[in-house]
Amino acid sequence: MKRFVISLLAASLLAGTGICVPVIKSVNTLDQDKILTATLKQASRLFKYKDDLTSVIFVLPAGTTVIVTGSDEDYYRVKYENDEGYILKNHAEIEMKSADEVESGKEPASVKQEKPAREMTRLEYLEKKYGTRIATQIYAGKIWKGMTSQMVLDSWGKPQRINRSITGNYTREEWIYKNTWLFIENNTLVDWGPIRK
Repeated sequence: MKRFVISLLAASLLAGTGICVPVIKSVNTLDQDKILTATLKQASRLFKYKDDLTSVIFVLPAGTTVIVTGSDEDYYRVKYENDEGYILKNHAEIEMKSADEVESGKEPASVKQEKPAREMTRLEYLEKKYGTRIATQIYAGKIWKGMTSQMVLDSWGKPQRINRSITGNYTREEWIYKNTWLFIENNTLVDWGPIRK
């Protein structure tokens, strides 16, 4: 099992920037250098200057891995691709990786963490359920003859009232919305119109 020694260089070495730089060396016969990285738990802005919150370079998505080059009380100084800046500490989890792992983009088996599942958007849910063409129309709140009652529910939501009549194997429903009625026969939309007051 490897042991790691983490030492912080004095802030004065960085020309009065107030940044401490973590230096990590493994203490074993291989003497392999380790790099401190951070994986974002949530989307985070990368600031050019930590004291100027309008200096956003861009927004890093959740799950992005950055190289940590320094830190202070609230921020990590990080490098991401060709940009350097600051992210909030509470947006990231620190990890140690070898230089080879950082360059290849691979996570070591011992450090591998499951990324939290991103919640599916309503449109993604509808696309998975109906396919892109139909999902786009349902997402836009459209209705058409031949829709299933489930499609209508996904498009317009629950009606205020349902009047239902069942005769043998035949089911006819009248769904009442705020200004519109829909006729559904055997789970298929057949007609609709405005409510006359």
